[in-house]
Amino acid sequence: MAKLINIGFGNVVNSQKIVAVVSPDAAPVKRMVQSIKGTRSLIDATQGRKTKAVIITSDDYLVLSALQPETIARRFAEIYDNEDKGEIHE
Repeated sequence: MAKLINIGFGNVVNSQKIVAVVSPDAAPVKRMVQSIKGTRSLIDATQGRKTKAVIITSDDYLVLSALQPETIARRFAEIYDNEDKGEIHE
């Protein structure tokens, strides 16, 4: 079953599809975002706030989040740590 990670403001992403969570400040990431702006491959989940993380998925989607990459990574790790301990929360 898909495990969903909250990326802020009630928005969730399938954790099994995440390839990377990166800072939007790097020039290559800015170019990636600009190149797909206006297409269906860019999902803006910031609710109008500043983009602090870009989530890259295996399906070639970019998801913009207002949460720090460290926060998303911590939530990702918590899901899989709980699974390893047998504490799956539904």
